[in-house]
Amino acid sequence: MTQEKPEEKLKENTTTSSNGTQAEPQTASAQPHSEQTQAQLQTQLKEQEAKYLYLYAEFENFKKRMQKERVDLMKYGWEQVARDLLQVLDNLERAQTHLPPGTDKTLSEGLKMVVDQFKSTLQRQGLQTVESLAKPFDPNLHEAIAHENSDQPEGVIISELSRGYTLHGRLLRPARVTVSNGQK
Repeated sequence: MTQEKPEEKLKENTTTSSNGTQAEPQTASAQPHSEQTQAQLQTQLKEQEAKYLYLYAEFENFKKRMQKERVDLMKYGWEQVARDLLQVLDNLERAQTHLPPGTDKTLSEGLKMVVDQFKSTLQRQGLQTVESLAKPFDPNLHEAIAHENSDQPEGVIISELSRGYTLHGRLLRPARVTVSNGQK
């Protein structure tokens, strides 16, 4: 058996690169470097997965928010038009109540039919009347215009100057009312 010299052993462990220069000798320290790199890559992968999950959750929330906004737009998008139409309805009702006594019966019935049809059309679109007379005053639904003494208990609505309306449960216009002070 021939014994190799340490220089020859070193020569075997070194490699020559394509340009002819010698590379570093390969030793046992290369394996821990690989484990360290692998651990770094796993950490980076976990960070990227967390970022992806966060971004995915944000996108899902965005889609839900956009869908809700679209539904709300369909329900409440005509809110200003509804307010304007309520003024027309108020005027039609005033015309109906202020017809002179000798008015042709067919004219008064025709006006009543138009008012009823207008109300039913608005109701189909989600407009509801706020019932006020003989009910307790609710500042969320009513606007107090005056207070009067009456035989009704204090805080009860005794007259309605203009009706209140809600649109799909949301207050569109508060009822303008007179509230009882009770008997004094």
